[in-house]
Amino acid sequence: MREAVDCELELMLVLSPERSVPVPARLSYLTDDPYAVHIAFHIGSEAPVHWTFARELLVEGACRPCGYGDVRIWPTRVGDRGVICVALASPDGDALLEMDSAAVAAWTERTLMAVPPGTESARLGLDDALARLLSPLPADDLWLTDPWSTDEAPDGEL
Repeated sequence: MREAVDCELELMLVLSPERSVPVPARLSYLTDDPYAVHIAFHIGSEAPVHWTFARELLVEGACRPCGYGDVRIWPTRVGDRGVICVALASPDGDALLEMDSAAVAAWTERTLMAVPPGTESARLGLDDALARLLSPLPADDLWLTDPWSTDEAPDGEL
């Protein structure tokens, strides 16, 4: 059964050390895509901007700096509040976003309750799919039988 864990929140897009602007966003986690988290940024365009990355990256990034390349995450403090910084890089540009630590931690905890760590692969149904793929079909019986099941040699052979 597919379950969604969603959270609407306001992120801060850091433009400079002195200036940030709010960006409405939606965090989404789908139990049938158990390794990934999805963020949709509503930036005033026709369609939101979507990013997908590993849930593990967000879980680890809430505690210590992690990530390489396109997505990097680390915890910090801004004034008296805890934030999680998310640095995104793409061919279209780079962005530094700040998310409220408490809101992200609460949402992440809900995803971990929906699909506990270490149980993700069971949600993908890989074992069942592999068993179906490898199970013999009725027509396979023709290929699995010995055409010379008697001791006699086929015609023309000694």
